[in-house]
Amino acid sequence: MSTTSATGGGGTGTGRYLVLLQEDAAAAGLRTMARVAGLRAASTADVSSFRTADALSGADGLLFHDLGVAVVTAAQDQADALLRTVADRGPIARIEPERMVRAYSAPPVEPGESGEDTEGRGPSLAEASLTWGLRALGAQDGSATGAGIRVAVLDTGFTVDHPDFADRDVEARSFVDGEDVADGHGHGTHCIGTACGPRTPDEGPGYGVAPGAEIYAGKVLSNAGTGTDGDILSGIAWAVNSGCAVVSLSLGSPTQPGEPHSETFETVARRAMRRNTLIVAAAGNESDRAGGVVAPVSHPANCPSVLAVGAVDASMAVANFSCGTVDPNGAVDVVGPGVNIHSSWTMPERYNSISGTSMATPHVAGVAALIAEKHGARAWELWARLGQSAQRLPLPSTDVGAGLIQAP
Repeated sequence: MSTTSATGGGGTGTGRYLVLLQEDAAAAGLRTMARVAGLRAASTADVSSFRTADALSGADGLLFHDLGVAVVTAAQDQADALLRTVADRGPIARIEPERMVRAYSAPPVEPGESGEDTEGRGPSLAEASLTWGLRALGAQDGSATGAGIRVAVLDTGFTVDHPDFADRDVEARSFVDGEDVADGHGHGTHCIGTACGPRTPDEGPGYGVAPGAEIYAGKVLSNAGTGTDGDILSGIAWAVNSGCAVVSLSLGSPTQPGEPHSETFETVARRAMRRNTLIVAAAGNESDRAGGVVAPVSHPANCPSVLAVGAVDASMAVANFSCGTVDPNGAVDVVGPGVNIHSSWTMPERYNSISGTSMATPHVAGVAALIAEKHGARAWELWARLGQSAQRLPLPSTDVGAGLIQAP
């Protein structure tokens, strides 16, 4: 596997690094980190918590044993020492600086700009029994609910006292240092609602794609909407070990044209697939299509083994903010409804309508749960069925991939 500079690759000054280990090389990798760089990392094989911060309080880092990747705090000379071992084809395959990431939501869209009530999309939000997003993907026509399928939404947490989820079992865990799972932002509760919320809430239209799915709410972003690669990896490790069929990531970090994807996250995604877990991620909101700017797919959605999701509005136009396939280093795979999306929110507001590829992503995660229930599909078969059943759109595949996902 190729190496990378210990000072490059998207680092943002966290002082931490991702250390990718060769397959089945956990023990040897820990010994090499200690011998070469004097770094002592705890392992999730030996501790009950997946929280990076918990491990770092008593060690230099944490190894996510089943994923084969560690997050360590290291000085520059220690990182360089580890990097030199990569060329020796030992247990360490790669080292990358850790990135900062953030929730992906776009500025509010003015009424009438979302395409609502055009192209025969039906009644307005006030009159509809389901949101325009659910109607666009045909959720009303199928019988699948996602029952028995575990869906992990890794975001800003969850509003555990939300009345629309009073009768639902929700597994919730925080991976953010100093913050519990309570959603002080709203973004996570909105994404969970879109993926797994109710079809018949007490107030307003149904907004949940997979209302019967088992919810795993992982807090990997702070109440300010920011986090790190290590926090995401903590959540992914937890989701994989919990048997989640789908992981939904409505977050990311911007990339530049020509910038390669993270080999560490790509390997993690492939290893998760072998555990029957599909990772779905937001393509990003950095574009300004009205101004002629189409930005490349963000990290980690630009990894080939992560399903990258762009956004369309209710008139089936690509959202102005939605990132696209700018170069071979990251492609949009499918699109979902992502403009003026109504879903659950923190209390006392209870509901909110916001926009972003973040909103498109849980639509796709919810449909994945429906397909997983109906066909028993997992991993690459689940990916294939999402693409094969998507509605083709009269738009460039560089913007919409296989098209608009459809409920089975």
